[in-house]
Amino acid sequence: MSAPSTPAPSSEGATKLTRISEAVIRIAGNSQDGIQAIGGFLARLAGRSEQEVMTFMTIPSTISGGPSIFQVRIGSGEVLSAGDEADVLLAFYQHSYEGHIGSLRKGGIVLFDADHVTPNPEWEKTYRHVGIKISSLTVEAIGGTAKDKGKNIFALGLVARMFDLNTGKLEKLIAERFGGKDESVLRNALAAFHAGYGHAFGSAAELFQFTESRKLDRHQVVMNGNEALAYGLIAAGVRFGAGYPITPWSDIMELLRRELPKYGGMFIQCEDEIASAAMALGASYAGRVAVTGSSGPGIALKMECLGWGVMSETPLIVVDIQRGGPSTGMPTNVEQSDLNIACFGSHGDAPRVVLAPANVEDCFYTAIEAVKIANEYNTPVFILSDQAIATRIEAFPEPDLEKVCQDITPDCSPVAEYKPYDLSAPNGVVRRVVPGTKILNGKYPVATGLEHDEMGHPTGSPKLHQQMTAKRRKKLQALAATLPKPKIYGPPEGNILLVGWGSTEGPIREAVDRARAAGDSVSSLNLRHISPLPNGLEDIFSGFNHVIVVELNDEGLYGYGQLAAVLRARYCDPKIGALNKTDGLTFKVKEILERTRAVLAATRKN
Repeated sequence: MSAPSTPAPSSEGATKLTRISEAVIRIAGNSQDGIQAIGGFLARLAGRSEQEVMTFMTIPSTISGGPSIFQVRIGSGEVLSAGDEADVLLAFYQHSYEGHIGSLRKGGIVLFDADHVTPNPEWEKTYRHVGIKISSLTVEAIGGTAKDKGKNIFALGLVARMFDLNTGKLEKLIAERFGGKDESVLRNALAAFHAGYGHAFGSAAELFQFTESRKLDRHQVVMNGNEALAYGLIAAGVRFGAGYPITPWSDIMELLRRELPKYGGMFIQCEDEIASAAMALGASYAGRVAVTGSSGPGIALKMECLGWGVMSETPLIVVDIQRGGPSTGMPTNVEQSDLNIACFGSHGDAPRVVLAPANVEDCFYTAIEAVKIANEYNTPVFILSDQAIATRIEAFPEPDLEKVCQDITPDCSPVAEYKPYDLSAPNGVVRRVVPGTKILNGKYPVATGLEHDEMGHPTGSPKLHQQMTAKRRKKLQALAATLPKPKIYGPPEGNILLVGWGSTEGPIREAVDRARAAGDSVSSLNLRHISPLPNGLEDIFSGFNHVIVVELNDEGLYGYGQLAAVLRARYCDPKIGALNKTDGLTFKVKEILERTRAVLAATRKN
């Protein structure tokens, strides 16, 4: 917790009021207790208060629920990660207290439900303890068995009081959340919130007040990565999707099923993953880019259809929200281990585009970019997100929808002639003419999964197969030439360059800030375009002594992860190393720093 100013006078007697620039709050309990609801309220309040916010959550993979956490980092300045250590731990049960007390910084506050938690006397020497009978007081406030339904909102009131949060905005958020239910539900929720907010902490706790946040040019929107991706697809012009439920993709599917009809579209839940991929391909072939999606196990099932999309040069968006694997693995934990299947899955030489959004805001704009690329290059495009971004809540400037929304309605104006696989086309890219368009010479093409000639008719010609394979490859090479060179975070030359992709961007950047503040020569680079890679990376790498690829997957048989393997194969550069882990959790800044310092120490020794 950053406290840039001296404690301010308190209106509560002995209770100290401290102004702070940021705070990390970890809420620990059971998933059925509404842990995520508390965190969501705090995150959305921050976004509506022009503050930076980033969250992290874990939920059990069992239907019956179980231990869960939600961590939220709120700041008046830039927030790049969810925080390594918590300033405040809100613990509902003994297992929450014992399992997460270690996440607190020394001197941090543990706010616990005294009805269910017995503090450890030894830990009381290291952390400040504040015990409040949350369950009992919730029952007093709203009666009955409400302790199972309202204690999370009571606890939200406690946190709001501790950090002097805007109660009016929180009341509005609560009303939005429960407004569609019976009137008594909203009434009880507000009663619980006011009871928690009005509870006297006394001199045992410290109260806090955030410093004024920076003023923004535009309003902020607050959402998680899956929501941003779904709305980005709608803004991009997608009006049809097909899928099958799987964690953590299902949120996108449900949002599209609810929202697409408002724009004249639809989303179909199919009987399985294969059917959903085939249906989306059919819709795309009919004229307008469609979407399907899943997580690792479902992506594997879609691969035969993906090969058809590559062969027929049909645009398609495939969303992969990665989770721990293989098989059903860890459905509610993060991993970045689907890069290989996204880039190289399917049979034969089946090149496709792979994009990886770096944060929640980037999910929105990556979806738009993916649709543009699919439409222009007539190719399947993967959006490779992960569970951390999918469930993470962030605030970002409201998009200028008039500028970013696009109409991809196909042009059905008659054409003189059309060869969908014209080998003379520059860079292998042919403007797509959709079914139903009148072709004046009367020669209409066909589509097939077989190798074909320029009109789509099946062929076994060795020469044509070689030419068509090269045509499909050249399209992506042409795309690579148009991609912008990634921006380096920090100086363009130095000792260590940390390379990341996806959800690792924020922790890596914070690690760079800390390392440089300590006098170390460290910069970073985030790759959004995974396949094809942008041109010019070798020039960037040449400016550093070490290139360390930070990614959430296994180091493999040869000591480096999946993106590192792609980069080593592409550039044949032995200085490209790796930092990997597979514990199902996002990188902590200190984990990245420890490895960076080890490399620096070895450099100095040598």
